Amino acid sequence: MKTKEQKPDWIRIKLTTGENYSEIKDMMRSKTLHTVCEEARCPNIYECWANRTATFMILGDICTRACRFCAVNTGMPTELDLQEPERVAEAAERMGLRHCVVTSVARDDLQDGGASIFAETIRAIRRRMPLCSVEVLIPDFMGNWDALRVVMDAKPDILNHNIETVERMSDRVRAKAKYSRSLELLRRAKEMQPGIPTKSSIMLGVGEEWDEILQAMDDLRAVDCDILTLGQYLQPSPKHLDVAKYYHPDQFAELKQEGMKRGFSHVESGPLVRSSYHAHEQVKSAHQAMSTSQATGS
Repeated sequence: MKTKEQKPDWIRIKLTTGENYSEIKDMMRSKTLHTVCEEARCPNIYECWANRTATFMILGDICTRACRFCAVNTGMPTELDLQEPERVAEAAERMGLRHCVVTSVARDDLQDGGASIFAETIRAIRRRMPLCSVEVLIPDFMGNWDALRVVMDAKPDILNHNIETVERMSDRVRAKAKYSRSLELLRRAKEMQPGIPTKSSIMLGVGEEWDEILQAMDDLRAVDCDILTLGQYLQPSPKHLDVAKYYHPDQFAELKQEGMKRGFSHVESGPLVRSSYHAHEQVKSAHQAMSTSQATGS
């Protein structure tokens, strides 16, 4: 019988539950909004909420997929709230956000996978907060590229879609999603709107090898992905995938250097890094890098 990896000392969650944390929690409840911070049991929820940063999760809190790493509830959704975009925008305005991140559960039960709700949420935030940048973290829409175009036509400031893991582990870790389809989504997003930075994330510790991580970086750069986040997989419950390995912070630092060498405009890499961690800083790095590239003609 294989013994489970013991959680190392450097996996420490900073518990900060001050006035901002309580205010944001109460506001989410009053507006019946969901956050991926809570639903996915993100380790950074205390830090982010204390800093008045949250990632809104639209289209309900029940996902049509059952990925083996994810804590979000799965089943057949019944909720489709057409007023949700306006409530998200109102909450973002009350929080005084400068950068707003919007994600969702997978809604394979909907013809467009929820793309129209994503687009309307972007527009609703812009109506209330013209200076607030908007990042969307979208599912793959099962390869419905018309749905992707609906999102891209709304012109988010960053288009985020996570490959989650290396190619060899993808079918074991993710439900329904395909590694090649995720890369194709990122390629098409950049083709549709060349001026919008794209972003993806890899979680480490599910059984991948070092050279496979580097290959995944190369695959992302081959479709012109601009931003990469790397974090440690943490098992949310006993029914989810076991942690195969805990990476040391020095290894995360080395992977950041590998990513920057490959041409990503920003690499966020660390044990507790998640896709939306320090997202407000990433949008600046991406746009600066794109402006420099255009100025130099490279």
